[in-house]
Amino acid sequence: MTDAEETYYTKDRWQNWLTRVEEEELDPENEDSARLLLNLQDDAAIAVAKIVSAYEEDTLSEEDALDELEGVRDIVLSEPTFEGDDVEEKVMLIDGVQTSLVCVFYAAEEYIVAGPAEAAPLEEYVTAAAEAEQEENMDAALGYLVQAGTRIIEGDELDMSIAEELEYGLVSEWLNGLDSLQSAMSDPEVVEEDEE
Repeated sequence: MTDAEETYYTKDRWQNWLTRVEEEELDPENEDSARLLLNLQDDAAIAVAKIVSAYEEDTLSEEDALDELEGVRDIVLSEPTFEGDDVEEKVMLIDGVQTSLVCVFYAAEEYIVAGPAEAAPLEEYVTAAAEAEQEENMDAALGYLVQAGTRIIEGDELDMSIAEELEYGLVSEWLNGLDSLQSAMSDPEVVEEDEE
């Protein structure tokens, strides 16, 4: 599949989002700004969902699927460059999106390599992750949410109201990414870059 990279995600696509971010006055408290960042995050999650689906349908081998995921991850997690007055703030906002997506990439890789985690209520994985975060064991916290992510890919549904009970931190950021993954798995429609 020579044009596979074109099919799933491109540097140009990510750059188009970054250009939108650069051009707009962003305020995370503002609904339009928040939607722009969420659309950017959802768009990357949709690419991941499509790769996983192609793997499940045997149109991508395990190796090709992992290569595709790595390609998307390299694009999305690269350091953004902005110009203008509020560069630091915009880098910070994109960093938040990138942090959320880290768990999405790991969950997809884990699913492809090892299949879904043991069936358990997703809330238990989230609670275990939150407890690990409180103990400052971030590797374990990420591990629990990656397992939850593999269950989401498998079709389990996570009630996102659980996020309201969490203190803001990496676990809540990663959970935000899993919410995007859950949406992408149920409705992998491309988010239009010019959608308002």
